[in-house]
Amino acid sequence: MTSVAIIGTGFGGLAAAVRLKQAGIDDLVLFEKSSDVGGVWRENTYPGAACDVPSHLYSLSFAPKTDWSRRFAPQAEIHQYLRDVARDFDVLPHIRFDTAVLAAAFDEATGRWLLTLDGGAEHEADVLITATGQLSRPSTPDVPGLDSFQGALFHSAHWDHAHNFRDERVAVLGTGASAIQFVPAIAPQAARLTVFQRSAPYVLGKPDRAYRARALTAFRRIPGLLRLSRAGNYFSNELRSLGFNTEPRLLFAHRARFRKHLAREVPDPALRQKLTPTDPMGCKRILMSNDWYAALQLPQVEVVDERIAEVRPHSVVTADGTERGVDTIVLGTGFAATEFLAPLTITGRGGRDLHRQWKDGASAYLGIVVPGFPNLFVLYGPNTNLGHNSILVMLEAQVGWVVQAVRELRDRRIGWMDVRPDVAAAFDGWIQRRLAGTVFATGCHSWYLTESGRNTQNWPASTLTFRRRTRRLRLEEFELSFHDRLGAKL
Repeated sequence: MTSVAIIGTGFGGLAAAVRLKQAGIDDLVLFEKSSDVGGVWRENTYPGAACDVPSHLYSLSFAPKTDWSRRFAPQAEIHQYLRDVARDFDVLPHIRFDTAVLAAAFDEATGRWLLTLDGGAEHEADVLITATGQLSRPSTPDVPGLDSFQGALFHSAHWDHAHNFRDERVAVLGTGASAIQFVPAIAPQAARLTVFQRSAPYVLGKPDRAYRARALTAFRRIPGLLRLSRAGNYFSNELRSLGFNTEPRLLFAHRARFRKHLAREVPDPALRQKLTPTDPMGCKRILMSNDWYAALQLPQVEVVDERIAEVRPHSVVTADGTERGVDTIVLGTGFAATEFLAPLTITGRGGRDLHRQWKDGASAYLGIVVPGFPNLFVLYGPNTNLGHNSILVMLEAQVGWVVQAVRELRDRRIGWMDVRPDVAAAFDGWIQRRLAGTVFATGCHSWYLTESGRNTQNWPASTLTFRRRTRRLRLEEFELSFHDRLGAKL
């Protein structure tokens, strides 16, 4: 019997649990710090929160949903979908809610992971799977005086739903994927709303619409129609990999579409100039919205691209000396994406610390396994993020590979498997060489990069390439140790 511990119950954790159960591996437990499943879709409840990947593609292949309300699903509906997956595939009995994992240490003598839980309890498992995501820890900007602000202050990921913006002077820091969704929702209520923009994003129109009853009936009744819709979304997105990962100049059609959209939506040339990005398209995340530019043109909304010099108890001061009175600050400043698995303390063979090993930037073979940390599998790990397609395609490929590994551990009575350092190093070298030719390496500063400029986030090829590389586990790439059931090394 091989026991498995999974940290997190978002898409990655639930997919891993379902696929392991389907492979006959039932001795598993999922640790969830909250009282509900859902991961990022449980946490991010700000007004306007929705997905920017079509619903039919932003769902698990083994759990198709025929009745999405819209082409791009809103947050609450995605959260409920994850609840349904946990219930329908009988994962709920395996989940320990309100239980955070603080640390994990590998015991070489027994070949098991010892997890330290909040409250001091411990748990042992043969296999540890982390599914904590890349967008789970909100990032607070390093702005002088921010902690001195005496008004309301909160991050979009910790939205204060009791807060009333009516007749307030509101400052929004950031113009990323969250801000372009919540700003249009709160701007009409505010007396004045100031958006502090560090750099203008590329924002395209969102081809969103509600599904009509007739379409929902067709998806439910016509065999293969939902799969056809999903495949169409997948392959149309996959074609964009050429522009992101092979030849950035191939994004010319998207640039032309953006310029046309901006010119149509923002007639004022001064504002349009302020909202025109200076970075190459695709270097940062391309955003989609149908109401962002309209919200920025409301009479009470101002876009400020001057750097913030300091925050005072009741105001924000920019580098040009202008002071603006503020009642509420909302941080739309994203997540500490490059700090993988923080704040977990993870200790591997020989007492090595994972975060110390990653001090120059996280890396993992196939984004999943790290030398020196046997039987540890990281979902949505280093360099598995995408700029062109659904992350769920990558997640399912990772989960399939991990299930193969766990079955090998069980069936061959392998105590632990540790990816060879030379295999991991060769893979990381390939990743970094490929990244050098992608749009992500064209000079902008984004959340894809560490402070030193290393891209630890993005996969520099198509998802077809990743799926091919994860199709078959190769035991020759690992150091193996065999144990009997009592933990003695054979």
